Amino acid sequence: MKPKNQRLVLVAAAMVAVLAAVLLAMWGLKDRASYFYTPADVAAGTAIEGRAVRLGGMVERGSIVRAPDGVTIRFVVTDGKASTPVTFRGIVPDLFREGSGVVAEGRLQGGTFVADNILAKHDERYMPPELGNLAAEEQADKTLEQ
Repeated sequence: MKPKNQRLVLVAAAMVAVLAAVLLAMWGLKDRASYFYTPADVAAGTAIEGRAVRLGGMVERGSIVRAPDGVTIRFVVTDGKASTPVTFRGIVPDLFREGSGVVAEGRLQGGTFVADNILAKHDERYMPPELGNLAAEEQADKTLEQ
């Protein structure tokens, strides 16, 4: 076999191996993939019941209800078009509050989203208190210099 044909066979075998590895990885991770839905998607029936998904939106004002057990919390996530009730058992993040952004990871069960994990989101203007004080001091120093 000529060297040119050997290289061609080697390149083709490498491409088949890479394609097989990608397909194998995709097949192995298909159950771990977590899709992102909004309450409007849930209301439209796009979200599959019982499948691991993420629900994102804003925590509706006045909707947070804490159960007497101290760990179960119920609230409503809205995107302005639709709302979805959420139940979570655990400790919520410090940034979790009414009117703030939230991403809940869990499953849809009977029209209620049962969350396994809550991720609270802050707005883009957020600055940790330590940096906020530092930035204020630097701004004050600049004004004094002028």
